[in-house]
Amino acid sequence: MNHSQKLPDYLQAFDRLVHIMDDLREKCPWDREQTFESLRKLTIEEAYELADAIVKKDREEIKIETGDLLLHVVFYAKLAQEENAFTLAGMINTLCEKLIYRHPHVYGDTQASTAAQVLENWEHLKLKEKNNQKHAVLAGVPSALPAMIKALRIQEKVSGIGFDWENREKIWKKLDEEIGEVKEQIAEKESSQQKEQLETEFGDLLFSVINAARLYGVDPEIALERSNAKFIRRFSEMEHITQQEKKTFSDLTLKEMDALWERTKENEDR
Repeated sequence: MNHSQKLPDYLQAFDRLVHIMDDLREKCPWDREQTFESLRKLTIEEAYELADAIVKKDREEIKIETGDLLLHVVFYAKLAQEENAFTLAGMINTLCEKLIYRHPHVYGDTQASTAAQVLENWEHLKLKEKNNQKHAVLAGVPSALPAMIKALRIQEKVSGIGFDWENREKIWKKLDEEIGEVKEQIAEKESSQQKEQLETEFGDLLFSVINAARLYGVDPEIALERSNAKFIRRFSEMEHITQQEKKTFSDLTLKEMDALWERTKENEDR
């Protein structure tokens, strides 16, 4: 590019961010004290805030939260540069090379006409990058992921190498089997061993439910979060109605609370 030409807006903005990060690291007492370890929990928090904004479909909030995450990326690169570990440019170029390598259907001769084929190629290429083939398929699943997201990533990764249901409708028979095993365990005499086994059976059932959601193109994390939000909204409305009627939940029977719940559902539907 001719230096007399003006940089695109996004490059100007990124350059501005990098210089601000330099200033903060030099002049701000809080920013000077930060380390990889201290930023870790904050980065996780920012990721969850972005996830919340996505579920809410709040585009303005998504803009803000993605910006916060970008700040963390630049911050980590600044810390690494100070340690002579790597630079921001090195990090970005490594990412570019990885993207080019893992998209041979774009930058090479490989054919991939569907998203499923792209994912399958992606997983096979990642396998080639690993030295330890025995554990390579699931080696990239972070141990610190929340259990539901981890289960989904595990299933996506093994599916990427062809280990998946040939007919997704068969998952419902599997779910019936898992529900039956939970019920059988519940019928057992209570003991510490029975409790552990019941936990195992519930885990198998939840794993299968997540698998079913994946097979039908549903993100279980988003689906559950929307159900959480719906429950909170309806229960809050129950509280509001109860307060308007000068009552408390302790004044209501379970039958009356059930009726109030149905009333809030009807109000919401209208």
